[in-house]
Amino acid sequence: MDAFPAYFPLAGARIVVAGSGEGALNKLRLLASSPATLVRVEGPDAFLTGSYSGALLVFIDGEDEAFAKGAAAAARAARTLVNVTDRPELCDFTTPAVIDRGEVVAAIGTGGASPMLATMLRNDIEQRVPEGTGRVAALFRNFQDDVRARFPELHARRAFLRETLSGAVAEAAQGGDMEKAQSLFRAAIAQGPKAAGKVQFVAGRGPADLLTLRASRALAAADVIAADPGPTPTSWRWRGATPSG
Repeated sequence: MDAFPAYFPLAGARIVVAGSGEGALNKLRLLASSPATLVRVEGPDAFLTGSYSGALLVFIDGEDEAFAKGAAAAARAARTLVNVTDRPELCDFTTPAVIDRGEVVAAIGTGGASPMLATMLRNDIEQRVPEGTGRVAALFRNFQDDVRARFPELHARRAFLRETLSGAVAEAAQGGDMEKAQSLFRAAIAQGPKAAGKVQFVAGRGPADLLTLRASRALAAADVIAADPGPTPTSWRWRGATPSG
């Protein structure tokens, strides 16, 4: 791993976008729904250190080499982190392909080696991450303290969370019925730990991408996976599950 992925909280942050090219507009569109304060800088102001004072991140779309280098130097003098479109040698960080689902944000980066590959991977992953996934995360965050109090042991808590994430609670939240999701969540917490487990059957051989989304989620939630002899999809080899059979 040549670069470490990290997330910056944007609430209360100041982000400066310098330049007037398509790259600058793309960054403004990407960040428009964030809680950060966006500042647009153009022309001679881009070469002033004061234009970047207090900024958490600076994005520069170099109109030409002189603009890119001058703006980057001014931003660094203000002790900010700098990204310059298509000029990795001037960057303190690179921008990945982003999947934005509100509370859930996924990023795919190649360190600038192949932005097109990152975009293709993002498109593949987007198909597996429903639009309502962020609502599920928000719901679970609201109930964190209740879940920890009801399930103090880590194993029981993980089992409960896996069950609710793959069941009716998550489905209701994804569908936008938050009142129903909250009601189901409270009922599940009140019910407490389940004494018995659950067996699910997943049929399918061949390429892993032939598995349905529901089947993939069932496999992801499994503690033990038992498979028929013979080749099985690579996606059956879930981290944390014990193979059997």
